[in-house]
Amino acid sequence: MSCVRRQPKLSKSEELLQHASSQKAIQTNAKLLGMEGDPDLQFLLQGGDLLKVLSPSWKKTRFLKLQDDCKTMWRESKKTFKSSQTFPVDSISAVRLGRQSEGLKKNTEEHVEGRCFTILFKGRRKNLDLMASSEEEAGRWVRSLEKLISNLNNLSHQQKTEHWIFSCLRKADKNKDNKLTQSELQSFLRLINVELDDDYAEMLFKKCDKSNTGYLAGSEITHFYDLLTHREEIDVIYGEYATTTGFMSTKNLVDFLMKEQTEKATLADAKRIIEKYEPDEHAKAKHLLSKDGFLMYLHNPEASVANPDHTEVYQDMQQPLNHYFISSSHNTYLMEDQLKGPSSTEAYIRALQKGCRCVELDCWDGSDNEPVIYHGYTLTSKILFKDVIKAIKEYAFKTSDYPVILSLENHCSVEQQSVMAKHMSSILGSALVTTPLGEGMPTNFPSPEELKGKFLIKGKRLNKLEASFADADAEAENTDVTEEEESGDEAEEEQEEKKSKKKLKLAKELSDMVIYCKSVHFHGFEDARKNLGFYEMSSFKEGKAMNLAEESANAYIRHNVEKLSRIYPAGSRTDSSNYNPVPLWNAGCQIVALNFQTHCTEMDINQGRFLVNGKSGYILKPAYMRDGATEFDPVTLTRGEWLQHKTLHIMIISAQQLPKVNKKKSSVVDPFVKVQIYGVSADVAEKETNHIGNNGFNPSWNENFQFDVYVPDLALVRFLIMDHDSTSDDEFVGQFTLPFNSLKMGYRHVPLLNKNGDLLPSAGLFIHVMILDAE
Repeated sequence: MSCVRRQPKLSKSEELLQHASSQKAIQTNAKLLGMEGDPDLQFLLQGGDLLKVLSPSWKKTRFLKLQDDCKTMWRESKKTFKSSQTFPVDSISAVRLGRQSEGLKKNTEEHVEGRCFTILFKGRRKNLDLMASSEEEAGRWVRSLEKLISNLNNLSHQQKTEHWIFSCLRKADKNKDNKLTQSELQSFLRLINVELDDDYAEMLFKKCDKSNTGYLAGSEITHFYDLLTHREEIDVIYGEYATTTGFMSTKNLVDFLMKEQTEKATLADAKRIIEKYEPDEHAKAKHLLSKDGFLMYLHNPEASVANPDHTEVYQDMQQPLNHYFISSSHNTYLMEDQLKGPSSTEAYIRALQKGCRCVELDCWDGSDNEPVIYHGYTLTSKILFKDVIKAIKEYAFKTSDYPVILSLENHCSVEQQSVMAKHMSSILGSALVTTPLGEGMPTNFPSPEELKGKFLIKGKRLNKLEASFADADAEAENTDVTEEEESGDEAEEEQEEKKSKKKLKLAKELSDMVIYCKSVHFHGFEDARKNLGFYEMSSFKEGKAMNLAEESANAYIRHNVEKLSRIYPAGSRTDSSNYNPVPLWNAGCQIVALNFQTHCTEMDINQGRFLVNGKSGYILKPAYMRDGATEFDPVTLTRGEWLQHKTLHIMIISAQQLPKVNKKKSSVVDPFVKVQIYGVSADVAEKETNHIGNNGFNPSWNENFQFDVYVPDLALVRFLIMDHDSTSDDEFVGQFTLPFNSLKMGYRHVPLLNKNGDLLPSAGLFIHVMILDAE
């Protein structure tokens, strides 16, 4: 039994019986994916031999093929004692043709470029570097895998759910006779994250075993499926509005959208929804919405808890650059910890694909006059500076068109600094900003819109920007100034601690590339206001920044109206852990740099902050944080336009298809939900439901919570599902974080993300949201 989308001419039992053979399973899965008869799918199902590359001398044959479920890859070694492994297709983040990975660049020769490709995985799983027998075959593998991944991603929520359920049914049917014994039924329930006691399982089995044969088959499995996927809460909501012969008419749907979802809706809107989501052609022809169509609509992103209008760029992008929060990464080159983990161009690619707009390059002298990037004085591996610039160039604008800031941590000699400048100039070309935009000396930052597709360099500069507009003689006097000012970056902080400040000579070619982001040491807000240009910015270690945000919040906000501020983690965070970015955003800090490689609550919050505005990596600060005379203080919270007291009512109703935390067959989650508010200190809150024992498939809570939110502009809401454990720490199941102002009211499904920040395909949380102006 394999997954298939329901077809109008087949009953569910006929459809399930169709899965009896492996060939039928392939046919129905191919049909579901829209790849019936597709030669690329047939190529993957047939499979073939490839060389797995681990070193120049270690290249071993592996047989790779797609399994019958069309969503799992199978890999077998050719050793005397054969071993095999599988991995799900949805665990693949990308497939790249050529010698693009560090492993292939190091372990293969240039002449096999076209035969190589890499399968990259989500999370921390290692890349799979492969070599085909010909360039044509390598291209076929890449094209076929990319097509399959795209088609799987485009399945509807209902299709993904059915695909998953029937795949589990097939696994549970151990003897492949297309029948389910009571033992196989309990095995299936554990696979889908439900544990029933023996008495209840027996009762459910007997309820479906109408033929009294001791097993379920045909229509009995259909009945079991319907019992399993029935959602009583949807029945109640639908029944309240489906007053037209058991269906929702366009008028009924408009009533639901306006009364429950608090949306402005017309009959034309209702007709569009029915046309798009109603699976029954007869109902669709009469402009009626069935319960199945209603559920399909509620599962669609346009009806999600996150405002669909915010999935595109909707904010004003014409404001000065420093008026935005900017998604920023610390030590971007690291894949793991700060002491001995690997450095990789892949780390830059992943950060950029997540919408990061400020990446860090820790530059040191390398051999053969080629600068390298790594965490100095540690055992982290080294990568070539030029390879990083090439990767950044290729992937900078795939997720967002808005500017990328290259934050240089410069430890190189003058000679290799010149090489750095040469590489950036030749690789980035005209996209690199090397002169101010417009005529004459600028007085403020350009906007993200003006800087679309551009790269900015953050680093040291030999002189003030104004000097480049002075006469030639005056500029010539400055060319001999080859010593840097004291740095406000990590290097300087470490030097301060060691009481051994060093000064670094600076190459003019590199210095001249620093236009809008000149690094300077911070000597206080008053000094910055009087003596620094708008383009001169400081970096703050998290501890110092947190103190300023707590003790001088308003002064910090005013400083950030005029200047840029970058915050970075303390050097003691050798495990690449992160600090809470929220207090720094509350103080108006724009570049709050986090360790993107670490999966943690702080990165969930960061992902939630930058989820909206088209995932552009730029979020416009509220007007009162862009006003140089602002009185806003997130700590004392005096009265002002920022105070917009709201009451948030959340009802946690149910969840669907939660993943198993412990992969043991007998393990089932005991889920509970936390609702967390992040923002100014007055808004920070957390409430949680009771836990539901032994049910991760369709747990139900129906618990209500209320929160007071005083500064909604800065608030974030996080839905966190945990697995309760009475003897040890509770374990993470899934979460979703979004800005308070992007919440949609009414009955909403909340998508869930795993620890890596990737979507859990079939899982979700069902809630009701109401936001009221507080009395």
